[in-house]
Amino acid sequence: MDVVDIAPLVRGAYLERLGVPVVLRQLPGADEPEPELAVIPVEGLRAPGADWAMAMVEVEVLDQLPAALAVAQLAEKLLVTVGGETFGFAVGTVGAPTPLPHGKDAAASAAAARARVVEGKVAVVTGGAQGFGAEIVRGLVSSGAFVYIADLNGDGAAALAAELGPQTAPITVNVADEGSVRAMAETIAATTGGLDLVVSNAGIVRAGSVLEQDLAAFQLTTDINYTAFFLIAKHLGGLLAAQRRTAPAWTTDIIQINSKSGLVGSNKNGAYAGSKFGGIGLVQSFALELVEHGIKVNAICPGNFYDGPLWSDPDRGLFVQYLRSGKVPGATTVDEVRAFYEAKVPLRRGTYGSDVMRAIYYIVEQEYETGQAIPVTGGQVMLSS
Repeated sequence: MDVVDIAPLVRGAYLERLGVPVVLRQLPGADEPEPELAVIPVEGLRAPGADWAMAMVEVEVLDQLPAALAVAQLAEKLLVTVGGETFGFAVGTVGAPTPLPHGKDAAASAAAARARVVEGKVAVVTGGAQGFGAEIVRGLVSSGAFVYIADLNGDGAAALAAELGPQTAPITVNVADEGSVRAMAETIAATTGGLDLVVSNAGIVRAGSVLEQDLAAFQLTTDINYTAFFLIAKHLGGLLAAQRRTAPAWTTDIIQINSKSGLVGSNKNGAYAGSKFGGIGLVQSFALELVEHGIKVNAICPGNFYDGPLWSDPDRGLFVQYLRSGKVPGATTVDEVRAFYEAKVPLRRGTYGSDVMRAIYYIVEQEYETGQAIPVTGGQVMLSS
């Protein structure tokens, strides 16, 4: 028995009872330090006059736990015993979230201001230490969410978490390695009990002609952009599905940050475009499967984030790669490559982090949509029937 089996079920019970997102922190053992995670006590869970309240649930096997939690008294601290093995949890919130109207009983006029839809929720952003990922992390934190900054660049994730404060936590993860992704899921289960929003953003580009690109570069692109999304959906989706067993009205989201190259082909960039096209196939397929667990799965397909390191890094950025590969005919400088791409956009600029954030808020707020690929391209790619 592991915390990843127990915590999402327990968090789901609190979600169902309270109707607002909570943080469920695993209590440390006698010789372990208390986790550094600031939480606000949940009103109504503390006994009058007590410093804190404790509740207990005991079952013989894991399958009995959802039913036991449904009728159990819940408190600020909860001890759960399954087959003689005990897990302790403390519950709180990372803000002061307000229940939002949803479902068929919610009037259209009650639709929330977009940013409010993530207030108090727990999110994870892969590739969150830089580029679009860091922009998404900043946006979610400013909107009141608690955010795991998950990145292979552990130092970068830690630096961003230190900058943004206690509503964040860094996780070092290799999204293409199943053991590493599984360990991330276990860390999340132990730290917050589960989560509400998964933003699968980590990705790489290795541009090159199909006639010249080596297999290793093609396979690396596929591993990070395609296979990793399967691993994220498998292990983090498992947490979301477990919560749903004890919170049947709670809806969660998996959002893949795809690309306009997942909607149209990309010259001398087949490895990237192919991985992104495949990602949309996974989004649609996972959406059909995971809907029974209350999980919406959608993709955002941004245009080019010219000011981020993916494009502007002086050594490995796409401007440099495209200049070297001859993808832009006649270009002799990076500035000429940039001007070429900006001219392709009807709105004459690259995509900003704020553009992507508006799409994320829409997806979370919109309960009645799943399996979609939403372009955010300044008109460079337009939907057609």
